[in-house]
Amino acid sequence: MNRTATRRECDNEGYLQSTIQIEELFASKGRVKILKILVEEGELNISEIGRRAHLNYGTTIQHLEFLCKTGIIQEKNFGRIRIYRLKEEDIRARALRSFFALWSNQ
Repeated sequence: MNRTATRRECDNEGYLQSTIQIEELFASKGRVKILKILVEEGELNISEIGRRAHLNYGTTIQHLEFLCKTGIIQEKNFGRIRIYRLKEEDIRARALRSFFALWSNQ
């Protein structure tokens, strides 16, 4: 069995990419926690993201789906395991990385 990773673009990714407002992105503490965790750790699976953010599985999935649709994060599949990471190709994701780095170095 071949266990290679496949990158999958999130469903309807283009829908929110052009319409997301910064207020919507930062409107939820859960989303901010998830973004901060992904900036610090790189790639993590859903369960680990939820555990570190102190969110239940359903809430974690909702936030990850929203962030995927914005184009800021990307999903990678290893069979049934889904791994999420910042989409470094996206300038907004790189800006978020810089923002969190500046914020933690004050």
